Formats: sequence, structure tokens, C-alpha cells
Amino acid sequence: MEVEQWAGLGSALASFMLLGAMVRQYFPYQLQYYLTVYTHKLFSYFYPYIQLTIPEYSGGGMARSDAYAAVESYLADSPSVLRRARRLRADVGRGSKKLLITVDEDEEVADELAGGARVWWLSSRELPASQTITWNAAQATRRYYQLSFHRRHRELVVGSYLPRVVEEGRAAAIKNRQRRLFTNGDGWNDDGLAGSHVPFEHPSTFDTLAMDPVKKQEIVDDLTHFRDGKEYYAQIGKAWKRGYLLHGPPGTGKSSMIAAMANLLDYDVYDLELTTVEDNTELRRLFIETTSKSVIVIEDIDCSLDLTGKRSKRGKKDSAEVESEDKKNAPPPEKDEKEEDSKVTLSGLLNFIDGLWSACGGERIIVFTTNHVEKIDPALIRRGRMDKHIEMSYCGFEAFKVLAKNYLRIYGHRRFDEVRRLLEEVRMSPADVAENKAQTRVSRG
Repeated sequence: MEVEQWAGLGSALASFMLLGAMVRQYFPYQLQYYLTVYTHKLFSYFYPYIQLTIPEYSGGGMARSDAYAAVESYLADSPSVLRRARRLRADVGRGSKKLLITVDEDEEVADELAGGARVWWLSSRELPASQTITWNAAQATRRYYQLSFHRRHRELVVGSYLPRVVEEGRAAAIKNRQRRLFTNGDGWNDDGLAGSHVPFEHPSTFDTLAMDPVKKQEIVDDLTHFRDGKEYYAQIGKAWKRGYLLHGPPGTGKSSMIAAMANLLDYDVYDLELTTVEDNTELRRLFIETTSKSVIVIEDIDCSLDLTGKRSKRGKKDSAEVESEDKKNAPPPEKDEKEEDSKVTLSGLLNFIDGLWSACGGERIIVFTTNHVEKIDPALIRRGRMDKHIEMSYCGFEAFKVLAKNYLRIYGHRRFDEVRRLLEEVRMSPADVAENKAQTRVSRG
């Protein structure tokens, strides 16, 4: 009896396959299309589950999908999900500072929602249609996450669960990421952006910064208010960004201040060199490519852009007006190709700071540094562009005490009053004082 049942089932399957082949061969394409549509409708009527796909690359672009990255981080940071997985994958993710353990390909795991509802995540991939070699990651093997859930939970999943997954996934990615220091230049980095980057591991903090404690606390409060001010900036109708101008003599700690700001906020740092930017269009593109939660730095702004709006090479001085006859007759020196084509203007830089394009993204700190604030066009550093001006002055007594603590572990001394008096009479940069203390520590053994 059982044999007859299996024989009947095999006969039915063979008949069904024959019918399918006849439909594909003899039925018009339009009729095949309608048959497929109605077959899917009939199947979905009896199958109550909905499947939602989140591809790694969407729209054929080269940029990785933010939604895919958020789901990947969410699953890797969810112990309850990982506990249910039988196969896991371990890797140091791009931009991550620790080992990332997540769900392996073709592995399905369940996740619990509020109210006892359950969804299933499947990590899978789709092989390319052809074996041709391509440099476009989006055209190679396509990875994706597939979310399955009962149709009665559709509003719950789409309305609250998925937004929570994206939010928690982004927070996990920020928590686990390796902060980086970017610079613009020739070539392309691993993210498909112009320039290069290295891990940002500068040790400077506001505790180690040689500055008056009251002034430091004022800056810390300002930065903290900015970081937590997303709703405030939306309320007043301003882009979520803030400009800082650091000015003062060389060796007064401007670079250390930038590193301390980035470490306090846990932001990436973009060091933009204007002397390698060809024109305003490239400058705008560089700004668009910067991510949120970043400090964008242009050092020595007075050397990078003159007051006429034309870029000049850093550190280059104008030659004497009167030249010898031999120099006049000599062939002109060859110019760097970028120098000939450079067209970055003052107006382009102003639009970079607070034009329409500055509102792309959010949560950005823009920092200018200069040794000569009086040489900068006032339009470039007015309030609203450079919101806070911070003078990095010569070493005062409070800064000296910080250096004494950092370098020598000295918190008080009978000669501190004499040091206070001398610092009021002599101009010394914190860098000079720090070097003297370093030599003192070496001599003390």
C-alpha cells in the first residue's frame, strides 16, 4: 500500500513538471506572467508570512547600505540572537576596534518582539549571474539579510521594530568602531572615498591639556551641549554643526586641543589640506563625503587661502619684485599641475562652512587654526561661521601646574610662587615648558 502511495506521488510530480514545461514552451509570455502572479497570490493566501529583504548594496551603487550595516551590528550586539545561532562568523569588521562575532551566511535566527511576537533573520547571499571579473563590489556576490514575520505583526515590525533595529545597530557600530584620522589626497581608500586614513589614537584629553581649568571646563561644557543638541538645532532651524577658531602662537597646543575635542566627543577627524584641493567643486565633494560625528580640521587657514580667495601653497612667500636680468631671461619654472589648476576661492570656503551644502549630514565640528588671526578675512571667522573663538596663549601658571603634574607628578612646591612671577614676565609656550620638564625628568632618572 505504501509503495503504491509513493508511486502515485511520483506520478503526480512528474505530471506537474511536464505541465510546467509545456506552459513555458507553448504559452505566450503575457499569459505566463499572469499565471505566475496569480499563483503567488494563491500561495500567499495560504502562507501567512511576509519576507523583507535588506541588500548590502542597493540601487546598483558602490556605497554599502546603511540599513544592512545597522542590521549586521544589531545582530552582532544582541546576545539573545547570537545565543540561538548554531553557526557564527568572527571577523574584525571594517572600522571596528574589536573582534566582531555575527551570524554566519545561510543561518537563520529568531528574535523576540514585545508582546511575544517573533521574527526570523536569515543571512544569505546571491551569486553573480555571470563569471565575469568586475571591480564594482555591488556587481559581485550580493549579500543580504531577509526578515520573515507573520503578516498580523506587519505594523509592529515596520512601525517600531525595524526603526529600533537600525537605531540600536548604529549605536553599536559607533561603540565598537575604531575611530580614524582621514586626510584628502590622491587615490582612493577602502570605503571608495578620495584620500586615506589611519587609526586615530592620539592620547590628548582635556585632563592632560595645559590650559586654565576654568577655560577648559567652559570648552567642555560647550562641546557637550553641542553633542546633545540635536533637537535644539532642529528647533532653531540651524544645521547641526559648530565652528571653532583656535588662534595663538606656535607651540600653544592647538593640535592637542583638536585631539582632546575628538576624544571627548568620540568623533573621527578629517584633516583637510586645501593646498591639494583643485577647486570649489572638489571641496564640496570632500565635505559631502565626511561622515557625521566628525571633527573637520583646516590647519593654518591663513596660509591655505589668501584674502583674494585664491589658494596659495603653504609656506610659500612672494619673490622680490625686482629680479636680475638673468632670472628674467631664464625659462619659467615648471608648475605643479594641481597648482596651475587650483581654483579654490574664499567664497567657496564660505559656502563650505555655512552654505546650503553644510546642512548635508549633521553632528560635525569645523575647526580652523591660525598663528595670525589678524591676517584672516573677518567674513571667514565671524560668529555663525566660527561660533567660538579660543585663544591658545602662552603658558600661564595654571597651565604650568598641569604640566608639572603630567610630567613630574608634582602637585605643589615651595617655589611655585616664584614660577608664577616669572611666567608673568616671560613668554614661553606650553611646548617649551613641556620640553624643559621632559629634560628634567630624564636628568632625574
